[in-house]
Amino acid sequence: MNLLILTTGGTIDKVYFDASSQYEVGTSTVPAVFEEAGVTLPWRLEPLMRKDSLELDDNDRAAIRKVCEGAAESHILITHGTDSMAVTAEALVGIAGKTIVLTGALAPARFRTTDAIFNLGLALGAVQSLTPGVYLAMNGTIFPAGKVRKNYQAGRFERTDTP
Repeated sequence: MNLLILTTGGTIDKVYFDASSQYEVGTSTVPAVFEEAGVTLPWRLEPLMRKDSLELDDNDRAAIRKVCEGAAESHILITHGTDSMAVTAEALVGIAGKTIVLTGALAPARFRTTDAIFNLGLALGAVQSLTPGVYLAMNGTIFPAGKVRKNYQAGRFERTDTP
């Protein structure tokens, strides 16, 4: 199995700039995380954009979908900002023969305390073991696209189809 990793930006890849006292999306942290974890699965990284997910629009989602549809790989992991990750996941539903897993982080991967490394590991395991479809891997849980939302108050994702 070969894996395609698409990066779109989001908190997972944010860098803090002291001079401007703000965060900006930097280069992908996936290669460093995978190297440190000893990942030997063949993978290819394709940076698509460096945007906060609140800046993503329907044109961006169409571009992500087009790359997924045209990819030679049948297994795709997408790093994405958490604010609109569920929306992008729904925009990818129906791509035949692909297992697509989106993940992100509530704190940048470059921070000492972050959920990014855990979420990337969860997503890597999920993309290898799930059947074709679109999923989110966050907070130790795999969510099917269309049945998940970000709970801002609790700082986690949750299913939308449970009482």
